[in-house]
Amino acid sequence: MSDPAVRPPLPAASISDPPAHATPPAALPLLVRLPNWGGDLCMALPALSALEARGVALRPAGQRWAADLLAGHGWPVLRLPAGIRAAAGALRPVGARRGLLLTNSLSSAAAFRLAGVAALGHRQDGRSLLLGRGIARPGAGLHEVEVFWRLARETAEWLALPALPGSPPARLGLRLAPAHVAAADDALRGAGIGAAPGFVLIAPLAAGTIGGKSKVWPGFAELARGMAADGIRMVCCPGPGEESAAREAAPDAAHLTGLGLGVYAALCARARLTIANDSGPMHLAAAVDAPVLGVFGPGEPARSGPWGPSARAIGGRGRWPDVKTVAACIGDMLS
Repeated sequence: MSDPAVRPPLPAASISDPPAHATPPAALPLLVRLPNWGGDLCMALPALSALEARGVALRPAGQRWAADLLAGHGWPVLRLPAGIRAAAGALRPVGARRGLLLTNSLSSAAAFRLAGVAALGHRQDGRSLLLGRGIARPGAGLHEVEVFWRLARETAEWLALPALPGSPPARLGLRLAPAHVAAADDALRGAGIGAAPGFVLIAPLAAGTIGGKSKVWPGFAELARGMAADGIRMVCCPGPGEESAAREAAPDAAHLTGLGLGVYAALCARARLTIANDSGPMHLAAAVDAPVLGVFGPGEPARSGPWGPSARAIGGRGRWPDVKTVAACIGDMLS
């Protein structure tokens, strides 16, 4: 694949790079710096799975929760400590000489460099000289799933693997661990809800902002009241510190707290529908190919909307949809 945006690897004198030898590159472990957000990790799954399918021994490293979310894949996820030098010290014993950065930060590139790992990643934020191979991050027009897929395609070329298709698959492909499925069913039974998909999962909260504007749709409370009046059973899974705000937004829902991301994903798979902001829960539902409606205001569904044949998005580009429009979309999806 020829791409003028790709910079060739730095010479061995400037960064550690595996020497030529008889062992095929695909047999080498690939150290992967996972994204720092659950939704981003879900969108990176096709890229990771495609590399694994081509014989790469993935060695992911990232946040504490990543191991729980990826338990069904069997990948040994390394939890990274805070700080560049501490992270490099944790990465070095893995023994990988090549790496893939799914993050865009200078610190993640520096940690790989200090660990002696030649990494492929986006060259931005002044980190070009830290990379073993840098590519330009694409501009507007691509979904984040496609951005991660492009990184995987470049990695496959770099490691002399069979080429990846030009486009990512239609589904994200999160594999659920049996223990997470069992825990989700136990949580539902404890709330008096059967394991059959007779409930709607509602995720009325969202962390972070876009352009200083909240990603939380202001119509969730009104929507939840209307759904309760229609006899629709709702489940809500607030994270730590979100319990009070979640009960205010959806007081009639069954609130299941203290759940990890793996169990949360299994609950999405059990639900008739997940309704969420531009947030991690939206991508969790899409990752298990479950019906999901993402409600957008300041975000761009074309860039970060839920990915998959069972996913829909409404609103965006700075305009929130009204409750009536969202309710009509929900009715259509439930029918």
